[in-house]
Amino acid sequence: MMMKRLVYFVFILALWLLLSSSLDLQHLVAGVLVAFLVTVFTGDMFINRPHLLKSPARYLWFAYYIPLFVWECFKANIDVAYRVVHPRRPIRPGIVKVKTRLKSEIGLTFLANSITLTPGTMSVDIDKENGFLYIHWINVKDDDIDKATAHIVTKFEDVLERIFE
Repeated sequence: MMMKRLVYFVFILALWLLLSSSLDLQHLVAGVLVAFLVTVFTGDMFINRPHLLKSPARYLWFAYYIPLFVWECFKANIDVAYRVVHPRRPIRPGIVKVKTRLKSEIGLTFLANSITLTPGTMSVDIDKENGFLYIHWINVKDDDIDKATAHIVTKFEDVLERIFE
């Protein structure tokens, strides 16, 4: 339990220092204070398996995931913008059920948030027990679970599985 909180504290402090981009005494003290408070109040909510943080391969996969997500987000922005300015472009909104192999809460959270942050899709619900996500999609291309999963989930899931599972 203590190791979990220590890892979480170090992560929050590193994030603080990265975002503040300063190592002067005031920022350092504020960062330690904020990291301590966040760890005390939310430390038991996030890191359930701290031993996974020791694997360097996971960090490399995360470094790969960031440009992948940015690229998918860029493509989705272009698609949605084109649908807005071109009135004949089909819009067939609906909620689809997709399957996921991810089991960890943080993996499912990353997947759901990645889908929601990609324009044209939004995560509506997660059925963790059965491994399903319900996604609102601006243009439902297929109602079949496997085909919808291939369109929406697979591009993120393969990498997120290597990071969080």
